[in-house]
Amino acid sequence: MNTTEQESRYAHLDRMSAAELLRGINAEDKSVPAAIEKVIPEIERLVNAVVERMKRGGRVFYIGAGTSGRLGVVDASEIPPTYGVRDKFIGLIAGGDSAIRTAVEGAEDDPVQAWQDILPYKPDANDCVIGIAASGGTPYVIGGLQTAREKGLLTGCITCNEGTPLAEACEYPIAAVVGPEFVTGSTRMKAGTAQKLILNMISTSVMVLLGHVKGCRMVDMELSNKKLVDRGTRMIMEATGIEDYAYARELLLKYGKVRQAVEASYRSGEKGN
Repeated sequence: MNTTEQESRYAHLDRMSAAELLRGINAEDKSVPAAIEKVIPEIERLVNAVVERMKRGGRVFYIGAGTSGRLGVVDASEIPPTYGVRDKFIGLIAGGDSAIRTAVEGAEDDPVQAWQDILPYKPDANDCVIGIAASGGTPYVIGGLQTAREKGLLTGCITCNEGTPLAEACEYPIAAVVGPEFVTGSTRMKAGTAQKLILNMISTSVMVLLGHVKGCRMVDMELSNKKLVDRGTRMIMEATGIEDYAYARELLLKYGKVRQAVEASYRSGEKGN
């Protein structure tokens, strides 16, 4: 039996107090980072391979169903505002976008549909497909990876069981085994947390290695709200020595990105004081 389906270590949850439930969930969650630490070498191999493909113009497709699919969509959706990169990370979920909010019956059992969902994006050999499935047995994800691999795309996966068909279907498998869930079989809990953390690690590392971070700053972030405009303004002040907040903000709004504003300031030699 897969570890994600094993019986919870906690019996009689229905008899626990709120405090007991919370402490139990927290105790289980503490095991997730340790499980991920064990597979950092596998994550590193996938990250390096993805970076090489993306340097050639490739993209990353996340495919998944249910919670796993939603996590892929979330990670892909966060790349444009964070790093100013559009259409490079694409999240696809079994059942289409409506499945983000409402489960679509039977969608995850179709082994052909994932590749059909990728086709409108005109995939090529520079692209990468990362399948996400806690169980490691979801037909939608396995079928998508198998076809992608046959077509010459780079393939990887994130699962929470060892020795799964999903891992066998790809070149760069990652299996973060987090053990039984607090609520038996509820993989939105520890397994979902592990998947989210690994997705953070993959996309962040890829974006840093591709040059979208300077020092520790998101210099290509989109200015989608007042908070980010303020953050970007202060980043420009720190990078250039400009002391006039209003002038730094004017530069940012003129050039649209911290990187371009800083480069323009250096070219002109202006300090705005």
